[in-house]
Amino acid sequence: MRAVLCDMDGTLVDSEKLWDVAMHALYDRLGGVLTPEVRALTVGGSARDTMRTVYEDLGLPLDPEAMAATTRWMHDYTGELFDAGLPWCDGARELLDELAAAAVPTALVTNTARMLTERALGSIGRHYFAVVVCGDEVAQGKPAPAPYLRAAQLLRLDTRECLAVEDSPTGAAAAEAAGCAVLVAPNALPVPDGPRRHQVASLAGLSVGDLSRIHGELTGSARVAAGNRRDRR
Repeated sequence: MRAVLCDMDGTLVDSEKLWDVAMHALYDRLGGVLTPEVRALTVGGSARDTMRTVYEDLGLPLDPEAMAATTRWMHDYTGELFDAGLPWCDGARELLDELAAAAVPTALVTNTARMLTERALGSIGRHYFAVVVCGDEVAQGKPAPAPYLRAAQLLRLDTRECLAVEDSPTGAAAAEAAGCAVLVAPNALPVPDGPRRHQVASLAGLSVGDLSRIHGELTGSARVAAGNRRDRR
């Protein structure tokens, strides 16, 4: 393990509850009612995918200008919530402190737009991260692998040398598709198991040594699985 690539919302900071508030406010503005099912579809998603889901759910025309204006309103509203303070997820700050003390390069890899991410970094602390990749800076956000591929590229590393830390099915799928081993600490939604995923209840009590061990176990099992597939052929 040569680097750790961290998601933000729901992984480092418990901001999904703030996104809940913003999503309900958005539906009030658009004259609809947000259902738990639609909210679940948007957890961990990019702004583009979230807005498409909302407009399709409400039966609104997929007008790019209207959707862009609604996205700006949503980001402004959510930014005000972020500015009031972001609560840490259990163990997240302590783990970032350990990674910094051990000089392990750490990237922030989020589907959140750069404007909102910058506001969040004022609360989290931008000094923790060697690079920051945001959802509006890649061609496709999570669940596509592009954000994780970009972070590894900026760190000049292979994704197989990186451990991703995620909380959502969308984020875990993106990291896995990019070739990362994935440490999953579920937050708002359960995350399916997978051969390159290790699940924990929270980040509390985890050390850099634990992350390195988990990465080694996951990448080792992936090599064994690949070897078994070759043997069967």
